[in-house]
Amino acid sequence: MLDPQRLRTFRSVVATGSIQGAADQLRLTPSAVSQQVAALQRETGLMLLERVGRGVRPTAAGMRVAIAAGESLRSLNRLGALVHDLRSGKTGHLTIGHFASAGLAWMPGLVKSLRTEFPDVMVELVLNDTPGGAPLTQPDIDLRIQTSAEATPPGFTRVPLIEDPFVMVVPRDHRFAGLDALPLGDFRDEEFVANDVEGFPVHEVQHRAYAAAGFSPRYIVQAADHLTALAFVDAGIGVTMLPVLAIADLPEHVRIIALLDPVPARHIYALVRDAIAGHPAAQHVLDHLRERTA
Repeated sequence: MLDPQRLRTFRSVVATGSIQGAADQLRLTPSAVSQQVAALQRETGLMLLERVGRGVRPTAAGMRVAIAAGESLRSLNRLGALVHDLRSGKTGHLTIGHFASAGLAWMPGLVKSLRTEFPDVMVELVLNDTPGGAPLTQPDIDLRIQTSAEATPPGFTRVPLIEDPFVMVVPRDHRFAGLDALPLGDFRDEEFVANDVEGFPVHEVQHRAYAAAGFSPRYIVQAADHLTALAFVDAGIGVTMLPVLAIADLPEHVRIIALLDPVPARHIYALVRDAIAGHPAAQHVLDHLRERTA
């Protein structure tokens, strides 16, 4: 690969018509300019300049090299500008993984904030709690719910965000609807609406809590997401236990009851790819999430 600095010096000699002119323009000594041109000629194996009177001019080969060098140097300048922008967070691509309730509660405000501060960053959102395993794209920042059997993958750092308590959602005409809080065990005889897929993090937290309260829930509807489960409760079909983050937009005909003894909760954290941890846009995402979860 040809040395870019030698190419810049050679183009300056061609533009000014002399070694001295290039030296003045580049603030180098004439000797330094001559050495760089000589090194470029050795590098290319071509005679690039010929003497004309007290000056120099490019040979036919030298002129073609000078023209092509201009295009290459402009590309290098664009590349340098791109690298600078990437370092400063002005452009690039950021993939954020999230589960459904975090998507509804946090993602619109987060993306709006990112667009304001980093308008050239393209944000890709990846849902990470769908049946069938991990998303095809490994997110740069992945919002996750802590489970009992998990480890931080290599190349990532775990950033704790919030403890999200669970509440019981009941129909508005339910016998407990007028109460603010109850022990979880008081719901042992209720008919339940499931709101997560078996084996997923929310399901795991729920069933640890039911076991601690001394009962197993009797499910009459197996819904796979919190929005569908809320619709069944709104219709008076049963009760469902959900984290607070998932009840931001409640149907009209439901009521919320805080849970006691135990107080179920899920722990939400972010996995941050080490390679982008210092990127200003990534830092902005984490700062925004910390602010929302404070």
